[in-house]
Amino acid sequence: MNERKPVTLTRLREMHARGEKIAMLTAYDASFGRLCDEAGVDTILVGDSLGNVIQGQPGTMPVSLEDMAYHVAAVARGNRNCWLIGDLPFGSYQESHEQAVRSSVKLVQAGAQMVKLEGGGWTADTVRFIVERGIPVCAHIGFTPQTVHALGGYRVQGREGEAAETMLRHATELADAGAAMLVMEMVPSTVAERVTKALPIPTIGIGAGPGTSGQVLVLHDMLNVTRGRLPKFVRNFMEGAPSIAAALRSYVEEVKAGRFPDPALHGY
Repeated sequence: MNERKPVTLTRLREMHARGEKIAMLTAYDASFGRLCDEAGVDTILVGDSLGNVIQGQPGTMPVSLEDMAYHVAAVARGNRNCWLIGDLPFGSYQESHEQAVRSSVKLVQAGAQMVKLEGGGWTADTVRFIVERGIPVCAHIGFTPQTVHALGGYRVQGREGEAAETMLRHATELADAGAAMLVMEMVPSTVAERVTKALPIPTIGIGAGPGTSGQVLVLHDMLNVTRGRLPKFVRNFMEGAPSIAAALRSYVEEVKAGRFPDPALHGY
């Protein structure tokens, strides 16, 4: 069997250009970094969701930059071929552009190849400042967990006409600022598809329907490890799978084939 080639930003752009779906998963340690790599996952997100699933926090806001750097480094040791993205946690980029660059550098030095930050509007200038200093950025709009209180709780974003137009404007501004990828979370599938068609960069959906360039899920959710009520967009890939490795491969196959997500079951 041919050894898999490392996924690069150029390769992700090529996948997007030819319409090949991008499979992303979160991971937080070396073992799962290796398993994701071996399963053919295209890109790993070391998400600040580690606050919930690893630390047992009520949300992502308590996660520190030091926490993120630690877990990025752990995943990087297990991963060989997946494109590796590190989340900039709450409080690590809001203060100033210089703070955002310092935080990004710390994650890159830990092993990240790209950093992700949340929000639209004011973040476009921050994205531009980071990108101009040679660090690729993934933007994140829609439901943004770091601002859950400001959004009024865990709610689908962009349902109303004006809100949808604002989302499209923010997405365009972020792409124009140099964001190389865009995550959309808990967004109506019609809006997510519209944004995807309008942008020249790959879009990754989580609860945003099948019309995006790719999909991402939280690892512990799709392996049915997370306890409590799960979002509508989650599918249990451990059901019927003989192993974790098989569940991860199934996820990649379902995303690539366009069978996940099913808009009737996992969309808004």
